Amino acid sequence: MVEQRRKKIQELQSSVQLSQRAVDREKSTGLQAFSALIESVQRSRERFIQELQEKHRHIQTQAEALLQQLKQEICELEQRSTEAEQLLRSEDHLHFLQHCPPETFEGTAARALTELEENLKETFTEEIKKELQAKLKRVQQFAVDLTLDTDTAYVKLSVSKDLKQVHHTNQKNFRDSPQRFTCIFNILTKQSFSSGRFYFEVQVKDKTAWVLGVAKESVERKKRDTLNSKYGYWCICLESGNVFVNYHEPRVPLSLKRFPQKVGVFVDYDEGLVSFYDADTADLIYSFTGCSFREKLFPFLNPNGNQNGSNSASLILTAFCVYCQ
Repeated sequence: MVEQRRKKIQELQSSVQLSQRAVDREKSTGLQAFSALIESVQRSRERFIQELQEKHRHIQTQAEALLQQLKQEICELEQRSTEAEQLLRSEDHLHFLQHCPPETFEGTAARALTELEENLKETFTEEIKKELQAKLKRVQQFAVDLTLDTDTAYVKLSVSKDLKQVHHTNQKNFRDSPQRFTCIFNILTKQSFSSGRFYFEVQVKDKTAWVLGVAKESVERKKRDTLNSKYGYWCICLESGNVFVNYHEPRVPLSLKRFPQKVGVFVDYDEGLVSFYDADTADLIYSFTGCSFREKLFPFLNPNGNQNGSNSASLILTAFCVYCQ
């Protein structure tokens, strides 16, 4: 009986030792992970501070150079003023006119300050541009390879053999089917997404009208006037010389510096976000936020009618290589 108790004690002690070793291993692993995390945060903090300091030094250097220029011009003005006073006291008026021709320095300081302001604007504009490009590159990490699904194409669309380009024609190219769009010039991609993030780009160059974005799987394929977020399309369009949110009402015009030649589309399914970018300038065109996605999402293109040839160019799913950037 005593021997059994002793054996039980040994087993308990052994179990406690094993538990302690397991705790020590987990503790060591956890501390390493936290140390790495802390170091990463510290490095990010240091980079952030360093970038701010470098920006400040750059601006300060520009300001000092311009201030030095102003001081130099003031000295020159004072020197010329002294010379002018001496010549005015002289009776040799001809000498005065020869050495002090009519010259004005009016607005010198104003011009210098304007130059400083323009330089500062240029600096900040460049920084903003870099930040926009960095943000676009971050979402481009989620680029996907897409192909068009001819089973969904509007009957008078023409699709290239590589399934990357689409335009409208005046002839019927497909037979009707349940999946096919029959009232709007839509085509879906073969690929769909029900979680995570994805990004794709569409060339819209030389087009006078187009629609693009993402659509839920259950969108109406046999009805008109449905191209808006109410009916499950998150899209932007070019129409009547302006870019709009939604193609059908409620259509909201966007104020853009330029019409994009290539549009980037980024979707975060879980966050309910759909963002459109000018892929050449990295400018954000528009974002749908707070969307509630409950089914598959399909990228879609709509080249619109060819408008007697003026809108005959194709919409193109452009190849995008993250590693080429």
